[in-house]
Amino acid sequence: MTTFGPAELLDCYARGVFPMADARDDDAVFLIDPEQRGVIPLADFYLPKRLARTVRRDPFEVRIDTAFSEVVLACATARPGRTETWINGPIERLYADLFAIGHAHSVECWFEGEMVGGLYGVSLAGAFFGESMFSTRTDASKVALTHLVARLIAGRFVLLDAQFMTEHLAQFGTEEISRAVYRRRLAKALTVTAEFQRLPAATTGAAALQVISQAS
Repeated sequence: MTTFGPAELLDCYARGVFPMADARDDDAVFLIDPEQRGVIPLADFYLPKRLARTVRRDPFEVRIDTAFSEVVLACATARPGRTETWINGPIERLYADLFAIGHAHSVECWFEGEMVGGLYGVSLAGAFFGESMFSTRTDASKVALTHLVARLIAGRFVLLDAQFMTEHLAQFGTEEISRAVYRRRLAKALTVTAEFQRLPAATTGAAALQVISQAS
């Protein structure tokens, strides 16, 4: 991993591949190029009514990029129902380097001074590659995802890559597309100029919902 740094990692994303590890305590890193890719449609993001009500209530303080390393560590931590993780030490360091140069971001949910959920990912031109999320309080990661979608829409992103289709992501309208279709969408996204910080950091849930509704 000594010759593989943030520039090489960004090149991987531009080619449609991303890194993973077999286990937390395994320092080996390999590249994944799935035949099928999960993509969350920004213009047709589906928000269940119950979750929309929760987002509007602002049960959490949503922060942007204030605890990136802590979010990655939380995503790497084993929890009930998830005893293994693909985030090892080299991957943590790589994403910390990307964050340092402005190509990785975190969306965090805080409750009474404690971070209770969040997500992180990589931004490159008009594409955002969601890496992982965590939650220790009901709906925290879902609220973070909703705020992320609003931020991407406001910033003129055109692709939200979720990597794999899961039952959890399916509820938001996530679609599974072939490698070929994904690469065409990625190529288009790489020609777009987008801005992750265009939406104010202190955006309320109501404001986030308004951005999403205007895009649909």
